[in-house]
Amino acid sequence: MRILSIIILKLFGWKVVGKLPEGFNKFIMIEAPHTSNLDFILGRLAFYKLGIQAKFLIKKELFKFPLGNVLKALGGIPVNRSRKNNMVDQVCDLFDKNEKLAIIITPEGTRKYNANWKKGFYHIAERANVPVILGFIDYAKKEGGIGPVVYPKFGNYEQDLKYIQDFYRDKTARFPEKYNLSPMYQNKA
Repeated sequence: MRILSIIILKLFGWKVVGKLPEGFNKFIMIEAPHTSNLDFILGRLAFYKLGIQAKFLIKKELFKFPLGNVLKALGGIPVNRSRKNNMVDQVCDLFDKNEKLAIIITPEGTRKYNANWKKGFYHIAERANVPVILGFIDYAKKEGGIGPVVYPKFGNYEQDLKYIQDFYRDKTARFPEKYNLSPMYQNKA
């Protein structure tokens, strides 16, 4: 898959920048901006090129035959969004049970416009004691890849989120009108 991914990315003029730091066996990777299904495809191609085997959370309704088998093969973990369940606990349990685990989360939680990012990625990283790696897609530059690593500091969510969103401020979404950073950080340099 790695060679095929490299070829596809090159054909479409995309480049992958950054690399996974050495020795990272467990981590959350957030991916932003997320405004299109194409983001998923480009992200998977980039992960194959970088040699990252990652799992991702996706609504359980998509896990019907035949798409369900494909999603599982790609690393999909079904999520039940229709009832109140504690996803943070479930994902932390996965980290406890695995020696090596990378989970990709889109903090926007949807491809549609969302006024605020979801906090789940941060709470999972904090409770599972794993770092958050900032993954990105930038349609203006036709590049995607890996940015800085954030180590959540207990009780410093606002400060950490500001740092994270500052990183994403200059990233261009496929559909910019659907991309949003949390209101408290908009228009602040």
